[in-house]
Amino acid sequence: MLNEILNKSLETGDLTREEILRLLAITDPDEKSRLTETSNAVREKYCGAEVYLRGLIEFSDHCRRNCNYCGVRAGNTCAHRYRIPPDEIVKTAKGIAENTPIKTVVLQSGEDLWYTKDILADIIRRIKSETDLAVTLGVGEREYDEYKAWREAGADRFLLRHEAANRELYKSLHPDSDYDNRMNCLRQLRELGYQVGAGAMVGAPGQTLEHIADDIEFYKTFKPDMIGIGPFISHPDTPYKGAASGTAELTLNVVAVTRIVTRTALLPATTAIGSIDPMGREKALMAGADVMMPNYTPYEYRAMYEIYPDKKCFTEAVDHNLSDAIARIRSVGRVFKGGYGHARRLDK
Repeated sequence: MLNEILNKSLETGDLTREEILRLLAITDPDEKSRLTETSNAVREKYCGAEVYLRGLIEFSDHCRRNCNYCGVRAGNTCAHRYRIPPDEIVKTAKGIAENTPIKTVVLQSGEDLWYTKDILADIIRRIKSETDLAVTLGVGEREYDEYKAWREAGADRFLLRHEAANRELYKSLHPDSDYDNRMNCLRQLRELGYQVGAGAMVGAPGQTLEHIADDIEFYKTFKPDMIGIGPFISHPDTPYKGAASGTAELTLNVVAVTRIVTRTALLPATTAIGSIDPMGREKALMAGADVMMPNYTPYEYRAMYEIYPDKKCFTEAVDHNLSDAIARIRSVGRVFKGGYGHARRLDK
């Protein structure tokens, strides 16, 4: 049966739910190797050997939400809070444009309403007028008019992880958020012309393979341009303190199956998987990933953006993050690509 599923994965990727579950459940090393070989072949056929780099700026760890897994949740009184001033955000983005081959800046934060519609729109306009960077936002759930204003200011992409396609699991992870609003935000972003990213954790408390299959089927129907997949990592200052973290093994299965069913989606080799496995990012690249995000958050702020503990990039210098990413890409026979890496649907 596995042979048939893997052949189908190569030919069409149109897997049934039962076939998705069979691949997700793989633990045998030989079967895992065959799954990775298949997903890597799909990546090679539809995406090529290139890996795109994005320059990440985590500009605020203030957040109005109380997600049960996140270290920057509003209720974490142990968190050290910071906001990078708008001028410094723009200066940091200009530094990426002037000193690196990277063509995309990712502006990421908690859901921090201090950065109003107008403040963020001004930051975006300045980056777009003073650099040739593509701008990706990752600031959570906001109002339609805010999304519209930022798109009009020049933002190209928006990352909003759906977190769980299953309504009940979503509620358990996000006690003060609404599943329908999250999904509506994703639809609004697409309607406004953003390149839209979604994604979910692997191994979160209460999550089953059936829940992960829900996520895979969501990717098949919604067709995100980019999908962030990383392991759940337990944080000691959250309600999930002491919970077992997700595993690299299952996370890699999810990356592989996601590559197979989506074919062309941009898939990051996340910092999270590199934080639980020293070779995690290389393994993710070999499972079908094709994006890496060196961290350009100014050093004095970086350790405070602790959505999970022991984050890999906390103590690494900015220039090391870039050289390290390129070295990892080359070590697995892949090619660093200095272009924008826009959604592949736009290249058709």
